Amino acid sequence: MVKDFLMKDDMGVIATNKREIKLFYNAETNKGMQTLAYLKSSNKKVLDVNLDEVKVTATQWAELAKLLGKPIKELINTEHPEFINQYGKNPELHSDNDWLKVLENNPKVVTQPILINGDKAVQIDTPSEVMVFLEDED
Repeated sequence: MVKDFLMKDDMGVIATNKREIKLFYNAETNKGMQTLAYLKSSNKKVLDVNLDEVKVTATQWAELAKLLGKPIKELINTEHPEFINQYGKNPELHSDNDWLKVLENNPKVVTQPILINGDKAVQIDTPSEVMVFLEDED
């Protein structure tokens, strides 16, 4: 089931569907687990992508950033202890490819869960934000 998110649609490498919510999250964070709990308590079809278990490719990270309308480096928490441990407080990362390698090799440093529903994508600051996506349940 998790591999379903890898299938291509007309727009890119991540298949999107208005009837399904995709959540890219880190199961080691409270925010990720609480967001997933909100979604699972709904009647919507939810495809959860635990970043600790599923390898997201550089192309997919680039597409997520594009859907969010953000530079790739804004998906990364540069204050995360693992980021600082590996790259330092003033990293020598200049290109999008450098930032994509960080995401590919250490997805724990993703700033917050990413939700995709149809052609909309948002980063979740507080788990209750997902309620907007659940209001039009059948």
